[in-house]
Amino acid sequence: MAKTTGMKQWIKDTAGLGTGLWLIGYLASLALFFTPLAGIMGWILIGIFTPVTIAIAWWWFRPRETLPLQYYAGVGIAWVLIAVVLDYLFIVLLFQATYYGPDVFVYYALTFLIPVGVGLYLNRKRERVTLQV
Repeated sequence: MAKTTGMKQWIKDTAGLGTGLWLIGYLASLALFFTPLAGIMGWILIGIFTPVTIAIAWWWFRPRETLPLQYYAGVGIAWVLIAVVLDYLFIVLLFQATYYGPDVFVYYALTFLIPVGVGLYLNRKRERVTLQV
């Protein structure tokens, strides 16, 4: 049976991890911005950081008891909101960038789908273990 997750853990899962993951990508984008790869940096970052984010999310949520899919969806929504707000503040406004291309929308979709997918995977894995016992 799943235990309820406290507000403190919810804040760590959403604001803490979501902001941390965003910051890693932001710093990498700043490094790529000053290279000849700047024009395709969004796709490069998606290619590199999608598996990294999946691994981090899996590592972060794996030790927990089963959480409802709605919890993971809420985490995904919070991560997208964090990414949109911080992207706007620290990319669009700060650098006056024309920023919203197809890669950005793929990034926002993945930002939502990663915690949901990890949650589905972990819940199914736990369900199979419970059924085998």
